Amino acid sequence: MPDPQRWLQEHGDYLFKFARRRLLSDELAEDAVQECLLAAFKSRERFAGQSSERTWLTGILKHKIVDMIRVQARELTAPDTVEGEDADWDSLFDQNGHWVESFRDWGDPASELEKSRLRQILDECFRRLKPGLANIFSLRELSGLSNEEICKELSISQTNAWVMLHRARLSLRECLDGRI
Repeated sequence: MPDPQRWLQEHGDYLFKFARRRLLSDELAEDAVQECLLAAFKSRERFAGQSSERTWLTGILKHKIVDMIRVQARELTAPDTVEGEDADWDSLFDQNGHWVESFRDWGDPASELEKSRLRQILDECFRRLKPGLANIFSLRELSGLSNEEICKELSISQTNAWVMLHRARLSLRECLDGRI
């Protein structure tokens, strides 16, 4: 049987970092971890031990993060205009839909990501995204949800989801391109 008294001590830092990377807020990450540990405590008898405690707790935390993002998405008000809507997006792509300008060689992204400066830049660029775009990007790219799952969670159409993901990626590219 799992020992709830050890969870915070042994897994708390990992769970907090996991939530912080997805929610980009210390306060929201703390809330998500607290909700995760409370839910795990309430359902501890059902833990079958078929995975490690950390894996089990991370699975619960993922659901809590999705719930928090869903609540944030419902609380957002739609802006009258979308930032960059007047931009000439067509000039960025050729007739086949490929980028006109190629990306600079960033080296090995996995090793670069570990460097604190790059992490700071990524966090800054992510914070600059509009909340709705940040939420859907986080669900798709950080939490690994499918487009269908995202549409169901946020009650949006697939077309809307793809447009929002596209805008988030464009905004992140522009922000990163100017700083890296």
